[in-house]
Amino acid sequence: MRTALALIVAVTAPLAAQAQTNPQPYPQAEAQALALAQETIAIRSVQGPNNRTIDVARVFERVLREAGWAASDIDIVEVDDTAYLIATWPGSDPTLGPVVLSAHMDVVEARPEDWERDPFTPVVENGMLYGRGASDTKFEASLAVAALIELRRQGFRPRRSIVVAYSGDEETTMKTSKIIAEQLRHAQLVMNIDGSSGTLSEETGRPLYWSWQGAEKTYMDFQIEVTNPGGHSSMPRSDNAIAQMARALERISAYRFAPEVNDITRGYFERASAIHTDPLIAAAMRAFAADPTDDKAIGVLRADPAMIGRIGTTCVPTLINGGHAINALPQRVTALVNCRVFPGHSRADIQAELERVAATPEVAITDATGDTATTPEASPMRPEFIGAFEKGVRAAWGDVPIYPSQSSGASDSMWYRALGVPSYGASPSFIKESDEFAHGLNERIPLLNLRPGMTYYLTVLTELASR
Repeated sequence: MRTALALIVAVTAPLAAQAQTNPQPYPQAEAQALALAQETIAIRSVQGPNNRTIDVARVFERVLREAGWAASDIDIVEVDDTAYLIATWPGSDPTLGPVVLSAHMDVVEARPEDWERDPFTPVVENGMLYGRGASDTKFEASLAVAALIELRRQGFRPRRSIVVAYSGDEETTMKTSKIIAEQLRHAQLVMNIDGSSGTLSEETGRPLYWSWQGAEKTYMDFQIEVTNPGGHSSMPRSDNAIAQMARALERISAYRFAPEVNDITRGYFERASAIHTDPLIAAAMRAFAADPTDDKAIGVLRADPAMIGRIGTTCVPTLINGGHAINALPQRVTALVNCRVFPGHSRADIQAELERVAATPEVAITDATGDTATTPEASPMRPEFIGAFEKGVRAAWGDVPIYPSQSSGASDSMWYRALGVPSYGASPSFIKESDEFAHGLNERIPLLNLRPGMTYYLTVLTELASR
């Protein structure tokens, strides 16, 4: 413990001054958070042979038991090659729905030969913790557990139960994610701590803004197929399957779905425009929030890769396969179109729109998403929840801009939202965009997040669990 504490002081002292406030230190909790992050990063929790996600769950079980959690309040359940963890801190009023801390213990594959450091050997260098899962999301899961233990150490007694709900396959099939959501469908709210919610300045390293995520676009896959009798390449026909597929994909690639806005994205455009560095884009954000049919604003936002996905559904071809011989007409061509769908649209709606856009009778389009996604509405903008998150951020980081956001990716939140349980992406960690390597090489997280992150969790959990 002494070694871990010395390490924390060494790596965070030069960086803490960059923050806009000086949160109270919690040496024991901060040391435990770092130690847990390092221990779990070292465990290869990847889908497939030798998946050790269950060992990550056992690490969290061990420290919770040591801190006073009863064995009967902790469940580790194996599912296929993975496992999930549900640990409950019972509240004094069992009639109240619990507050859920949601994260995941699995990580995406990482090949050591591609990395500068071994991905499953945690390394601390220059104020950064490196390793697969550092930012997505073992550091955050460890920080939250250490904060809960600190709350218990301080003698806090929650009125509303607090549940740690860590899934084991969020990066792949989300089977455990759905199981957990079903078990916790009586929850008051879910606080999803997957990933970093704050952005640091590239120039100064100071906090630029923090956002809470209240909605996410739905992931959908559609297979496009053209079949043909084929024949000899010396006798070409007009109904070439590759050419037919090319025409359909060209139309889909060029198509732009109707722009949309909801309360979450309108709040994002209104608030984030105040800090956007490009005046043209900032003006377009404000104009689009006021009128989502403003053609000029839409044109500006669609021209920006960072913005086009924020104003509506997007569908792009990602895979193609066709032909069977270099001297034969193709008998079968398939392609995959990946869509990120604005909340409120069903798979059938999007499939019908793609069929209309493709405008090629020979093309068959089928839903290839499987059961790995659902189509929930956005979480409500409940002032009492948002107020608790913002209070935690102010206590941890000072007066930084805060705004709502809608994610273009997918997380465990969608399974709760589909059941009518409000779920909010609300991690306290900040990172530079240039350091964001989740799912990529040399994944990292700044350790300057330890102290303010602890303050955030202590503040927010006290607020939410006392009501």
